[in-house]
Amino acid sequence: MKREDCYQLGNVIKAHGLNGEIQIYLDVDTPAAYQELESVFILTGNKLIPFFIDTLQINGNKALTKLEGVDSREEAEALAGNEVHLPLAALPQLEENQYYYHEIIGFEFFDNGKPLGIVENVIAFSAQTLLTIKVDQVEVLVPLQDEIIVSVDKESRQVQGNLPKGLLDVYLNEDNRREN
Repeated sequence: MKREDCYQLGNVIKAHGLNGEIQIYLDVDTPAAYQELESVFILTGNKLIPFFIDTLQINGNKALTKLEGVDSREEAEALAGNEVHLPLAALPQLEENQYYYHEIIGFEFFDNGKPLGIVENVIAFSAQTLLTIKVDQVEVLVPLQDEIIVSVDKESRQVQGNLPKGLLDVYLNEDNRREN
């Protein structure tokens, strides 16, 4: 399995107990949807290593998990801090007007109907999610909010937006460019 064929489900927080259990932080909207997981991939170095799940108990955004073949605290501790992934095919189906962040990377962004640039990345912070868009060789950060993102058309690979007045000026103003 290649990394580009997967999405990050969360991270291994720490070892739990003496028999190889781990605690996983599930970075998803509905953790309970993953209660029936049979396997996961854990990123170790640059390789995704598959693990079958023996037991999984979800409590909030954390899952107490026992992986097949991880039988000691030392083996579990070696997984701490690593990313947990699932194949893209395992993503739950969304409604027609919904999208996953990874899907809009590479889409053309329009501001009030005018082409602005290409969505290069989506950065999810705890307080705010941002799109990074390259405009005239400058990275512009756009808040991913309903008031700003008017629509996403997966078929035409376009994001229609309505940027707040002055947002582009912050990034594209010549004085600001020289300071960077």
